[in-house]
Amino acid sequence: MTGLAVAAFATPAQAESATTHRAATTADAARAVTAFWTPERMRSAKPLDLINVAPKALKDVARGLPAVVPGGVGIQSFPNGGAAWTGGGAVVNTAGRVFFTYQGRTASCSGNAVTSANKSTVITAGHCVKLGGAFHTNWAFVPAYNNGNAPLGTWTAKSTHATPQWVASEDINFDVGAAVVNQLGGKSLTDVTGSQGIAFNQARGQNMYSFGWSAAAPYDGTKMIYCSGTVFNDFLLSKGIGMTCNQTGGSSGGPWFLNFNEAAGTGTLNSVNSFKYNFFANWMFGPYFGTDAQNLYNSVQGA
Repeated sequence: MTGLAVAAFATPAQAESATTHRAATTADAARAVTAFWTPERMRSAKPLDLINVAPKALKDVARGLPAVVPGGVGIQSFPNGGAAWTGGGAVVNTAGRVFFTYQGRTASCSGNAVTSANKSTVITAGHCVKLGGAFHTNWAFVPAYNNGNAPLGTWTAKSTHATPQWVASEDINFDVGAAVVNQLGGKSLTDVTGSQGIAFNQARGQNMYSFGWSAAAPYDGTKMIYCSGTVFNDFLLSKGIGMTCNQTGGSSGGPWFLNFNEAAGTGTLNSVNSFKYNFFANWMFGPYFGTDAQNLYNSVQGA
């Protein structure tokens, strides 16, 4: 990962400018982004690679009191190392594929709509909103994406956000991003998709499910893939959590759920697909959602 100059965070205004990117803030800009993402462009978008982790100085993740924001409103195998989700339920609508322009090319990640005061918040990975010194452009969220189809619409970002630590130095411990999306047809996002809850400072070592639109081999980005299992602590470089999972590039930013109900497709978002070690290809890792992730959510969900 590219090292960046550390930004100053002396005042709330400075923190806002450092961790937020204004995107399609006008109706004309939103229409332009929507028009840009044709079904053909969505199908041809290249998956943004999962972050490769190399030894470097990583800051510890701040912790606080446990907090849970409840969500709104079949059995798959458990554990599962990677397969198409056929269980249905709410996750089919709340999760989606993320599209953006990165270094002049169209690219993709994953994300999920969460309960929020503005009814317009999507949680994803930090590197799915900003990577290598610049925030991505033409950012859009397509819930329930299916092989170029956007059955619930293409939701353009009004602003994208990441933790201050990710913006300053792309510290993998803080690879958490978010977007506030524009209304579509006079409706807010979660009025259309529903939402999932989100939690912070939770106990480690629990059973979790992860979802995403893996688009690198052996997957092709046409359908939502899931993994499930008991998570473990990263014992190598990061303070994150891991799961046996063979998802690939394009799944970055996809949600990890605690207390996931397969029949209802509901859970509590508590991490996102973030990175893999080259020598452990069947392990996926995500950031621990501590106080910094909570601060990001709190600042974004009311925006």
